[in-house]
Amino acid sequence: MSQTLLGGFLSATFNPLSGAPTTVEYLVVAGGGGGGGSNGGGGGAGGLLTAAAFTVASGSALTVTVGGGGAGGAIGANNGTAGSNSVFSSITSTGGGYGAYYGAAGGNGGSGGGGGGVTPSAGGTGTAGQGYAGGTGSNTGTYNNAGAGGGAGSAGLNSSGGTAAASAGGNGGTGQVSSITGSRVMYAGGGGGGVNSTTNAGGLGVAGGGNGAGVGSTGAGRGIDALANTGSGGGGDANGAGGGGAGGSGIVIIRYPATQSPPASFGGANTPQVLYSDGYQIYVFTGSGTVTF
Repeated sequence: MSQTLLGGFLSATFNPLSGAPTTVEYLVVAGGGGGGGSNGGGGGAGGLLTAAAFTVASGSALTVTVGGGGAGGAIGANNGTAGSNSVFSSITSTGGGYGAYYGAAGGNGGSGGGGGGVTPSAGGTGTAGQGYAGGTGSNTGTYNNAGAGGGAGSAGLNSSGGTAAASAGGNGGTGQVSSITGSRVMYAGGGGGGVNSTTNAGGLGVAGGGNGAGVGSTGAGRGIDALANTGSGGGGDANGAGGGGAGGSGIVIIRYPATQSPPASFGGANTPQVLYSDGYQIYVFTGSGTVTF
């Protein structure tokens, strides 16, 4: 806004918007994987992609898909399920890998799911540029614990065995911090691995990821669900005590300068939340649809 002095009075003149954007900044996080059943690994985080200057064309409807989190593995020999992909235009983030049940390897994905306990089962692999591998399960003969899911910032940790005091499921891999909304928020952390112990809790989830379970822990040993719209992994089950936790749904966020025109239209059943911060207009999608500039 500019100001001019006319006839002794101060007059405000509003500058027009500079037109539709030609580039936008985006954050695209896929859904996190579900934690595994019995001695289950933590779910891997959904893949995370972000860039500051993505070219967009005016007049074309661009697809926005927010991936769902994977279900936790049921009690018994059941893996969790992988998270679903999230999409913005031509950008696709890969759903998180599932956490495995005892004796099975974690699923591959945006970040890999944790390997199950009982045998030293490997974690799944992550997708280059989107996330990291899951941790490995342990086999000590008595305390057989599961690895954690990987995150967008680091690999999930391996479990540890030995005595009850030393027994632990792996902690989830770290997520990645973004300030695209104007606040620092961590997304896409791994879920914690389950632990076969009556005294110890499971591994910790990160960035809203679910904690892994211990047999004597709250919730009858069930892995904890990840928080919605974080893209983080669910926690792994204990020794068949309750099942794995569900992965968190993903999120898509775009922003560009507030001096440019807002989107011409949105399509689909879910319109985004609109924020304004630090000179940007910000659109937060927690459901799927389209956007046209």
